[in-house]
Amino acid sequence: MSGLSEPSLMELPMESWMSHLPCALWDVPLFHLAIPGSHNAITYCLDTDDRSPIDLMQPDMLQKLDKFMKPLIRPFVYKWAKTQECCIKHQLDCGVRYCDLRIAHRPNDSSTHLYFYHGVYTTLTVETVLTEIREWLDAHPKEVVVLSFSHFLGLSQELHAVLLTTIRTVFASKLCPKKAEVTLRKLWASGYQVIASYEHSTERRHTELWPDIPYWWANKCKAEALIDEFERMKQQNRRPGGFFVTGINLTEDLKYICTHPTESLKDLVMSTYPTLLGWVKEQTPGEEDGSLNIIAGDFVSESRFVPTVVALNQKLLKRSS
Repeated sequence: MSGLSEPSLMELPMESWMSHLPCALWDVPLFHLAIPGSHNAITYCLDTDDRSPIDLMQPDMLQKLDKFMKPLIRPFVYKWAKTQECCIKHQLDCGVRYCDLRIAHRPNDSSTHLYFYHGVYTTLTVETVLTEIREWLDAHPKEVVVLSFSHFLGLSQELHAVLLTTIRTVFASKLCPKKAEVTLRKLWASGYQVIASYEHSTERRHTELWPDIPYWWANKCKAEALIDEFERMKQQNRRPGGFFVTGINLTEDLKYICTHPTESLKDLVMSTYPTLLGWVKEQTPGEEDGSLNIIAGDFVSESRFVPTVVALNQKLLKRSS
């Protein structure tokens, strides 16, 4: 099936869309393809039993209020911190191939366990989630994921070493070296399935780690304002040379939260997805200025987000035909 012309890439099985792409796309670098991504991918398992402190990236005022008014504050934190509802394997089944992984060490934790965080810390450890990703990749040998390790919180040099050891141990020969050609044909031939980017100077000393991937973030809570900002960025900035992310994730501010006390981030996101996906459909992957690469969003398994992004690669086929 892989070499046949598809009537629409949107109809591909999302669980294995890379292996089902037409052969005309097998030699296109991944950073010129349209790839669906998950913003803050592991927030589906935030610790909601009040055992987790508020993460240290949050404003001091919120941390202080949480200490004295936890029953009042925590429900708001949970409603606005969760960006994904489905576990990582389900996200991968839905077609996600870029994961935004924000890594932290819990304060006052004497162990070397690492977690994810957004507002609060997760219940699942980094090692547990990475192992789940590897198990999924074992069952899908022609799918490739881009894992972005970033926004490190509370990691000493020793803990960075722990994380690097975990990444190497879990993914082993699946890790793609940063100098490798990242076309599907080359990756399949080498057995590489994981491109691991690392937002820390440590990356430069390790051939299996890729540099931090630029992330275009509009910092807007309305879809129209986000679209306007991205159009401005496309006009004023040259396309980055390698991988880069356009994050269509909306960002609520305190005013929005206070004026919508009964809503959640999911309510905001789902109400704006029709507008956002309308804009996504107009985008084009490729190497030209103005083209996009990875597009990341929230609640990615709850809409037509993933197939909409994958279908953009049809434009590359039309261009080459």
